[in-house]
Amino acid sequence: MKHISILVPAGDAIVDTIIGSRNMFRMANAYLKRTGQAKEDTYRIDLVGLTREPVTYHEVFQVTPTKTIDEVTRTDLIVVTGISGNLEKGLENNAGFLKWIQRQRIENDAEIASLCKGAFILAETGLLNGKSCSTHWTVHDAFKERYPRVNLLTDKVISEDNGIYSSGGAYSFLNLLLYLVEKYYGRETAIYCSKISEVDFDRTDQSHFIIFNGQKDHADEPIKEAQLFIEDNFDKKLSIEDIANKFAISRRNFIRRFKKATYNTPLEYIQRVKVEAAKRSLESSTLNVSEVMYRVGYNDERAFRKIFRKYTGLSPLAYRRKYNREMAMS
Repeated sequence: MKHISILVPAGDAIVDTIIGSRNMFRMANAYLKRTGQAKEDTYRIDLVGLTREPVTYHEVFQVTPTKTIDEVTRTDLIVVTGISGNLEKGLENNAGFLKWIQRQRIENDAEIASLCKGAFILAETGLLNGKSCSTHWTVHDAFKERYPRVNLLTDKVISEDNGIYSSGGAYSFLNLLLYLVEKYYGRETAIYCSKISEVDFDRTDQSHFIIFNGQKDHADEPIKEAQLFIEDNFDKKLSIEDIANKFAISRRNFIRRFKKATYNTPLEYIQRVKVEAAKRSLESSTLNVSEVMYRVGYNDERAFRKIFRKYTGLSPLAYRRKYNREMAMS
């Protein structure tokens, strides 16, 4: 019988990623037995901790590991569940998992799936270096800074790279679980689990969930002032050269410093600020798409639609239909 290890992190964690993972794979096991496609569980599922001691999360929820890492000598799939709270503390608390994960991957060719901010634990092992992954959009900048050798896919709900899987944030982990159920149990079983769980099947993009706030946790004050200037003047036509001159920085040096500080080029930052303003307007106003376009400083409708789709994965009209309450009820 093949084996799935669902990690029970020490410290703060997203409890639903532990419970949801166990329930989804148990549902898949039960479906194959009920339909006569298997006589016993296809995969044995264990909640794997650093110890057998129950772990209490948020002073309310308690999870008891069924095995320790020392007891699991071989596994086929490791599910690195989501940590929460202070990331540095979370990584410190769970450092004991790292060598075990590395060994399972290198010696036993185990596949690995990280859920939400569990990507940080996986990245700490070094197994993601040179590979692609996803994580919650709220920690994209922190992830890029800490793991520059990892190709972070900021728009993807699900990523796969040579047997290493990851999901975007929050409850998008359910989409990755369905993806894994399809791979390990078959599409028929995945469709069944999708319908029973009422979770959308084959959702791959998280772009339209992202709220762009601009990375300002840096020490380059002139660049920070430039960011604020862009945010205060998004409705105007902005020139990178004019902004650089305003803060007495050469254009080339301005672009270099801006990207280093914000992880965006100045042009990307301008576009993202304008798109974020457009999103807010489309969500809450009755303005049509052209009116919104003019209000955020665009005059070319084709260019506006192209930029909007680049950062949200949707057309302006589709975004309005999805998030504007008045449109949704009409």
